[in-house]
Amino acid sequence: MIVMKIKKLVKSVALVAILSLTGCMLGPDFKKPVIKTDDSYRFADKEAETMEALKWWELFNDPVLGSLVNAALQDNKDIRIMASKIEEARASLGFTRADAYPRLDLEASASRGNSSGGRKMGYTDNHFFIAPVLRWEIDFWGKFRRATEASMAELMASEYALRTVQIGLISEVVNTYFLLLDFNKRLEISRETLASRIEGLDIIEKRFSRGIIPEIDVNQAQIQKETAAIAIPIYERLISQAEHKLSILLGRMPGEIEKGMGLYSQTIPPDIPAGLPSSLLERRPDIVRAEHLLEAQSAKIGIAQALRLPSIGLTGLLGGASDELSSLTSGGAAWSVTASILGPIFNFNQDKMQVEIEKEKTKQALYQYENTVLLAFGEVEDALNEIHTYKRQISAIEKKFKAAKNAATLSEMRYDKGVVSFLEVLDTQRELFAVELELSETKQEFYNAYVKLYKALGGGWIAKEASEKTPNFHENLFKKN
Repeated sequence: MIVMKIKKLVKSVALVAILSLTGCMLGPDFKKPVIKTDDSYRFADKEAETMEALKWWELFNDPVLGSLVNAALQDNKDIRIMASKIEEARASLGFTRADAYPRLDLEASASRGNSSGGRKMGYTDNHFFIAPVLRWEIDFWGKFRRATEASMAELMASEYALRTVQIGLISEVVNTYFLLLDFNKRLEISRETLASRIEGLDIIEKRFSRGIIPEIDVNQAQIQKETAAIAIPIYERLISQAEHKLSILLGRMPGEIEKGMGLYSQTIPPDIPAGLPSSLLERRPDIVRAEHLLEAQSAKIGIAQALRLPSIGLTGLLGGASDELSSLTSGGAAWSVTASILGPIFNFNQDKMQVEIEKEKTKQALYQYENTVLLAFGEVEDALNEIHTYKRQISAIEKKFKAAKNAATLSEMRYDKGVVSFLEVLDTQRELFAVELELSETKQEFYNAYVKLYKALGGGWIAKEASEKTPNFHENLFKKN
């Protein structure tokens, strides 16, 4: 008898399962937004090529830089936070997915008394009950399937958020490293200039003591010396700040950072194939993340629409009940199967307004996606233009530096022969010092333009011929540590 009842319950559950799987799904099915792109980038120097991922920072051939990047990817706290958020999203997906399946609980009770239904009885009654209870809300309208769809899209979005943070971290580490090398170079220039001006001041003071030159020349030389001396603590301070920033990016306490090759010894990366603009929509993790967030929000429209319709529930119970605890398991079976429908009738359009809220949020997510695409293309064009213009700028500054150095030498010779006043020497020395600092800063900005381009392209770049020579560049940068 009990077996027959169990079979009936199983058949009922199977029928409900079929209804749940074949039920309709409310809400729009997600369609990927169509973005029209140009055939090529405005400032691209090379024809479009197939782009491949690589450890692009290795193109600078600085082993110290490579070790810093690897350390940051391993220990940076923002990376660990994002990795934890992926696990949170994965758990959330499992939590949401479970709503679509039956829930099995255990229900038990024991009572003793002489009253029932608010009335006193003339005897004492015992009652014992225990049974597993199966509860299942049928996903006829696709509410749980849409919720699972949204959670899956949010999980994918969190994974691409991690990639976005990784790319941002790598670029920030390399950017700060080059800035640190720049400050070190400018400190070196300042110290060399100070040493030269101390030597020049000594000569000027000796000439003044012999009555050869006026005192104003001594004062002007002292000003020039102190100008160089002032620059030294400035760059020492900037170096310390850059080291502390880099240490935090590496997940360490603030401290000194090892330096590799000098700024002027860094290898200029090869020409960069920017790839087809249309590929940027697939390469940029922030664009893909925005797309998945749009997909998740679109699914929430279906959830809100399903909440406006009745929910169908099934409850099954099969256990034992008895007036005596000793006969609980040997007594007759207690069972029941209950189907229920619960739906809203009137709530001042609250459910309807929830649908409208989700639709507007979906519009916002679409606009956010489109804006992310626009910003991405703007960043690529800016980075390509920076590389192109910095090359010409550095060439002009190098020529300017060569001329300033020669002018400083000639002016000192002319001053020694009494042809010109010390003011000409001062002007050429100031110009030489300023050009040297400008050259260092511009070289740093030039290298960091490559960093910006890497970040803007959403990954690395490598020419086809270089790919064949460097197979290790194809390693997956984003594998889970």
